[in-house]
Formats: sequence, C-alpha cells, structure tokens
Amino acid sequence: MNKTTQSVEIIIRNCQAGDMDAVTRIYAHHVEQSLASFEETAPDVQEMTNRRDAILKKKHPFMVAEIEGKVLGFAYASTFRPRSAYDYTVENSVYVDPGATGQGIGSSLIEELINTCSELGFRQMVAIIGDTENRASIRLHERFGFKQVGLLNGTGFKFGRWVDTVIMQRGLGDGSNSLA
Repeated sequence: MNKTTQSVEIIIRNCQAGDMDAVTRIYAHHVEQSLASFEETAPDVQEMTNRRDAILKKKHPFMVAEIEGKVLGFAYASTFRPRSAYDYTVENSVYVDPGATGQGIGSSLIEELINTCSELGFRQMVAIIGDTENRASIRLHERFGFKQVGLLNGTGFKFGRWVDTVIMQRGLGDGSNSLA
C-alpha cells in the first residue's frame, strides 16, 4: 500500500529481515522511554527477529512503514490467546519512530493491518494499550472504530508508578454477526 499524506508518500509493506535494525531501534525507544510497552529491557535484533518470525509462521501480518527509503514505523497482528477458540481474534501492535509522529504513519499502518487481517478471515481485533494517559494510541484506535471494552487498574509497574492497561476492540469483516 502506498499512501500520500501531507505531500509525503508512506509505503506500507511486509517486513523483511533487513528492516529489523530499524524495527528494533523504534521498539527500544518505546520500551525505554514510554509506557506503550510494559517491557523494561529492550530486546536485541535477534530477539526481535525471532518474534517477527514467530508471527509470520502463524500466517499473521508484520509490516513496516517507509518514507523515502527509511523505516519509520511497524505494526503486526499476533495471536490474542493460545487456545483454539480464539483463532479468529488477533491483538494489534503499532509503533512509530518518535521523530516521525504526526505524519500519518500510525494511521497508515493500522488501516493496512485492519484490512489485511480482515482479508485473512480474522473476525476481531484487540488493542492492549499501556497507560490511560497514552491518548495518542487511544485516539488512533478510536479513529479506526475501536471501542474501549475494559480497563485493568494498576496492572503494570514501570518508571516507579502503577500503570493501567486499556483494552480496546473492533470487529473485522462480519465480526460476530455471522458464523461464516
């Protein structure tokens, strides 16, 4: 998918092995500087590659956003829960380079992720968002039809404080309105 926003072309494509340095760098920022991830130690490139490979092995999408040849964001859909009854539900993750926010990268990634997951036959998408104060992520998900369905109080402890978890959800395709 190619999308032009504010005269900048954002290319959304499948993540390749050569993208993993950028993916790791972007994720490390969110681990070390924000509450978007409840990890406290940033994983290295090999670990991030292993995670990407596990997602792809399950036939779930893992994509990057590129502007002028530079990877500035990534998104993926992973297994929501391991039991088979959850096979039609995915959890999304979207991360944008801190120096590239406000350019439509997050919107482009989540839009393509929703479309791809719908085409793959998934019926529900869940977002697990760290921190009720993460308004940018909450607003992004709301713009794409997610509704807050839960709030887990004080489920994480990071940066010396207790942090809530926001749970948002949206249907994909027919959602739960039909069996087929």
